[in-house]
Amino acid sequence: MPELPEVEALGAYLRERAVGHAVERLEVASLSALKTYDPPPSALAGRRVTGAGRHGKFLDVTFDGDLHLVVHLARAGWLHYRDAFGSKLPLKPGKGPIALRLRLDDGSGFDLTEAGTQKSLAAYLVPDPALVPGVARLGPDALAVDLETFGERIRGRRGQLKGVLTDQQVLAGIGNAYSDEILHAAKLSPFAISERLRDDQLEALYEATRRVLSDAVSRSVGQRAAELKGEKRAGLSVHARTGLPCPVCGTTIREVSFADSSLQYCPGCQTGGKPLADRRLSRLVR
Repeated sequence: MPELPEVEALGAYLRERAVGHAVERLEVASLSALKTYDPPPSALAGRRVTGAGRHGKFLDVTFDGDLHLVVHLARAGWLHYRDAFGSKLPLKPGKGPIALRLRLDDGSGFDLTEAGTQKSLAAYLVPDPALVPGVARLGPDALAVDLETFGERIRGRRGQLKGVLTDQQVLAGIGNAYSDEILHAAKLSPFAISERLRDDQLEALYEATRRVLSDAVSRSVGQRAAELKGEKRAGLSVHARTGLPCPVCGTTIREVSFADSSLQYCPGCQTGGKPLADRRLSRLVR
């Protein structure tokens, strides 16, 4: 799933490549992906791209006349920029992985795609991003808060740290992969209880959050959209590395699996050498 660093990089790439170009048309291949109907997709025709940014993990492409195409790429969505499309024919609804296609006046543009059968990619064409329900519910950006605010947000939501860090209403932008990386860098168990963190642990978590996300943004911004997934994987220390040695202490990285997700951690760095029970309600390590 694209998280704060990748969405930040996608916005930077679109600012470099698409800003100033006029829209030829927005094509919708997956009717379920576009969550709004007023204004219609045809309202973008002739408007120029004026910017691109993000709200947490939501990508926001802006157009003159105060229109925003706000996109949540979900678990399997991605943006593919095309210098030229192979065909000028409109997309056929329901065919292939492409959900939406934005064509620009120079022949370039981008596709929003989603792999797999579980379709969760969501796009909204709105005059104000605050009209998007997911954006309206976002907490402060994970890279924009000071230590005091960070502590209030984390301790104010009781729960296991893994879940609290990925709750977009607590802090916006952190997902499954970077939460694993942040907890590893802070040397904290993913099952630690948020409101019980000592001051030194909270400060370590704050510094790890800023360092991990800032480093990932630095690596990602400037990369082409097609290269971002590989760049993300190359920078991970524990996430998706089950069975490999921890790059810090050499302990074998372990995994806890849930119904539709998993987390990875280093027992040596994070849990005093003890393995976590592979179930959500484990109380083995706190």
